[in-house]
Amino acid sequence: MIKSSPIAAVSATFACRLFTTLAERSAGENVFVSPASVALALAMLHSGARGETQRALANVLDLGGADADDLNQASAALQQQLARLDDHIKLSVANALWVSENVRLDDDFARTTERCYDAAIRSLDFAHQPAARIINGWVEEHTNGKIERIVEQVDRDTLLMLVNAIYFKGEWTEPFNRQLTQDGPFTLAGGQQVQHPMMAQRGRFRYLEDRAFQAVALPYGGGRVCMYIFLPRGDLADFTNHLSGKRWESWMSHFSSTEGRLVLPRFRAEYEAKLNDALKSLGMGIAFDQRADFGAMVDDGERLRIDEVRHKTFVEVNEEGTEAAAVTSVGMMRASFAPKKTFSMVVDRPFFCAIRDERSGTILFMGAINNPS
Repeated sequence: MIKSSPIAAVSATFACRLFTTLAERSAGENVFVSPASVALALAMLHSGARGETQRALANVLDLGGADADDLNQASAALQQQLARLDDHIKLSVANALWVSENVRLDDDFARTTERCYDAAIRSLDFAHQPAARIINGWVEEHTNGKIERIVEQVDRDTLLMLVNAIYFKGEWTEPFNRQLTQDGPFTLAGGQQVQHPMMAQRGRFRYLEDRAFQAVALPYGGGRVCMYIFLPRGDLADFTNHLSGKRWESWMSHFSSTEGRLVLPRFRAEYEAKLNDALKSLGMGIAFDQRADFGAMVDDGERLRIDEVRHKTFVEVNEEGTEAAAVTSVGMMRASFAPKKTFSMVVDRPFFCAIRDERSGTILFMGAINNPS
């Protein structure tokens, strides 16, 4: 039995900080992220980190004083809750960990990822097996085919790949009448107007407005899950730049039942981003360089660092409801020391040389050159 935890596995503060950081980098473009997917992937990393690296992850995830066990219990509880919604909502969360044959996972870390994250742990020869095809096949399966790939190719030096996938499909509690959908004007960020299918509905909604925006909550199924639509009165970028966990929590407590009319565009979007720079800017830089300490993840003395974090999403909203999927992948490599920016090498004395087959590691030739003439 998984115990309840005093923290949220995915805090509003983390969600808002991640979104605003990515939105700033994609001005004028669609940005659709899954904070839950990213947070669960980082939570698994947190359980394998130590020292300053673990503290950096804790700060990014907004854990306060909670420890790894608290986060693992909260993550397990969240995934159990999400698996039990209602008959009008399908939501699945899956985690997987592919490990190089050259790496031995720490037993405690392996047990934690299996028990708290229900993660499938599999061995993979990244240098010789079709790693990208294997991982992408898992991704496609666990997103109901909505996301076909998360990696184009996998570096042969990868030692570990951690992936989270989330799939959601929900029917509106009150579906939109397709007969009321008609083309209408939609103004783009640059001021250009386009004609687009606009859905319409009258009724009683949970609604909120102030000087900065109007907002409405649209429930799915029995109402446990909702989509919140915020319409800024001014520039969308100004709204997202000021988004914060504190504001979000305040807004959630002020929605009230109000009669009204809603016109909402059908929409479909796909989004993909490399999260390295965003996570570094949020305070996780240490996890990406040679100082990284993921010593609680492996027990053979191998030093690991994050090489790349990728995130990909899909969403489609229509008269019946919403279908969405997200994948977050974390590739990890050997934490070698960073090379110097520049160097000077003058070979003006006896030297050694070798010729090596990089695939097999076979040294074909080696020699000591004392006199080059």
